[in-house]
Amino acid sequence: MNRVFLFALLVSLISLTTFSQVSQETIEYNKQKHSAFKMEYAYSAEVVENALAQRMDQLGYRAKEEKDKGLLNLFNKDKGFMVHKNAFVTEINEKSMDYAFKVEPRNKKDKIGSVIYMVIIKDGVNATTIFNEAEVEKAKSFLTNLSPDVESSQLEMQIKGQEEGVAKSEKKFRTLQNDSLILENKIRELHVQLEKIIKDQAFQQKEIENQKRLLDEMKGKRKVTQ
Repeated sequence: MNRVFLFALLVSLISLTTFSQVSQETIEYNKQKHSAFKMEYAYSAEVVENALAQRMDQLGYRAKEEKDKGLLNLFNKDKGFMVHKNAFVTEINEKSMDYAFKVEPRNKKDKIGSVIYMVIIKDGVNATTIFNEAEVEKAKSFLTNLSPDVESSQLEMQIKGQEEGVAKSEKKFRTLQNDSLILENKIRELHVQLEKIIKDQAFQQKEIENQKRLLDEMKGKRKVTQ
């Protein structure tokens, strides 16, 4: 029973990282149909894209910035593709090749799952037509081996989100502290005003008593008429 439970747990943990093994699929890139390596992940497109960018950055390849209507793009994008020209990804091949990646949600309703496509081109020719079986497997392994980077990216985004949540809560707390201080100052001011009003009331009460006493004295001096 325990073995069955542990096996089920292991399967569930693995499924959290990926939905499927790497497959090959035709996709349009640079106005042409290309064979691409496809991998599905149980994480958002943003998480996977960040992981991929970090992996390529570790390999020494960061897409050049290019101007687009006055704005700077972090990636050279061809209809959603992140392109690295003449890159050496020795995990796949020792030669320089063009690597085009596209990361998108698994489907419109799925905000968690995502798909990554990898197109490899050498001298204008899709590499899948010249790769041997071992190189094809290496290309697939590159995407499957990206899983730890994806998990790390997910964790970092969660940490960032939690940090933002903490910062937001701290900001709200400081605002409440400031509001409390303002109210406390107003209460002290009102307390001072109240004490003054109470003293003025007491003084005014004595003033009324004195005036009434004087009035009675003045009335006592009237002559009684027969």
